[in-house]
Amino acid sequence: MNKQFLLVIVVASCFLVAFSGDKKREVILSGCAPAPIGPYSQAIRHNGVVYVSGQIALTKAGVLDTSSVENECRQVLENIKAILESAGLKMSDVNKASVFTTDLKQFSRINEVYKTYFLNAPPARETVEVRALPKGAHVEISVIAGE
Repeated sequence: MNKQFLLVIVVASCFLVAFSGDKKREVILSGCAPAPIGPYSQAIRHNGVVYVSGQIALTKAGVLDTSSVENECRQVLENIKAILESAGLKMSDVNKASVFTTDLKQFSRINEVYKTYFLNAPPARETVEVRALPKGAHVEISVIAGE
């Protein structure tokens, strides 16, 4: 098979948008981020605002790398970036972020990675320590974005 054709298929699969029956709500689904692991959408657009579900450090193949909190945070943010791109948005369109971690002592290490994705005017944010996250992850981030 032609390599250019395969590239087109891969790129096209990253930009899938599914519509719910409700014209006010649009389901955003990126083939470049992991599929949901439960009964939820990767993201929903409603009235021009995109709500991205909490992402953990799963690759699109479903592999979780917990070798370091930095690796986890980077993968989480790459997943969010892919989902936003499927919605026609960028990381700079994020207005609000919620960060969940199983160890608040990792706050500065998380911030070192996080700040590289939000160089100017970072979004409003809270960081909360939780007892556990799905699949044994140590970091989960959800965002709200809009143009």
